[in-house]
Amino acid sequence: MSVIITVAPTGPIASTADNPSLPTQPLEIAEAVHAAYLEGASVAHLHFRDENEKPTASLDIAKRTMDLIEERCPILIQVSTGVGLSVEFEDREKLVELRPRMATLNPCTMSFGEGEFRNPPIGVRRLAARMRELDVKPELEVYDTGHLDACIRLWEEGLLAEPLQFSLVLGVRGGMAATPDNLITMVKRLPPEAIWQVIAIGRSSLELTAIGLALGGNARAGLEDTLYLRKGELAQGNTPLVTRAVQLARDLDLSIASPEQAEQILALPQH
Repeated sequence: MSVIITVAPTGPIASTADNPSLPTQPLEIAEAVHAAYLEGASVAHLHFRDENEKPTASLDIAKRTMDLIEERCPILIQVSTGVGLSVEFEDREKLVELRPRMATLNPCTMSFGEGEFRNPPIGVRRLAARMRELDVKPELEVYDTGHLDACIRLWEEGLLAEPLQFSLVLGVRGGMAATPDNLITMVKRLPPEAIWQVIAIGRSSLELTAIGLALGGNARAGLEDTLYLRKGELAQGNTPLVTRAVQLARDLDLSIASPEQAEQILALPQH
């Protein structure tokens, strides 16, 4: 079995004040992604920042970052349409017009820490339909059990192509707690033939990534999910986190998917 390793180098929340190794500018992100690719990552999950490190849906910044990555390596690009809590949904959804191979689709509005993550139903359906028109594969990010039900409704309406690709997000305040029981419950409820990965935030990242791999899922690693390599030790960039995820998979006798293999596993449309 081949496992897809995704690197999430930046995210929407942390800053270089939290971890000086966090890449925020296009060239920094591209170099971090390239290093992760060399370690075994086949997918790059991208958030973008402006010159002040604020989350942005700027098409110019996104395009520049994507171009810099594509100049360096053949990793598959997945753009986050989540962007950041301060960015309007109508601006976030325009990122799919750049036609990345994949993009996130967040099915529900929710409390997110001290803020609100706004994903209105009519907008989600509009975005899902547009992604299907552009052949951009949705990565369905579910933070709670009801989010999974919302995704299944989109699938039943013909807005999502199989195989469905899920990220099970645990540990965000406002969503599922990061516990093995919650992860197992969600895995049991996934549709047949679904492809999935664990996104565990903070201190539970390592434990739940290992459990997810043992249950047949893929893995994500990077500074978006945890700023620490271990308790009290800041990660010196994304590379150590990706290296650890790759080693976890290999310790379970799993092979690491190349970008070409990941493309086949995910049944990505050809652009």
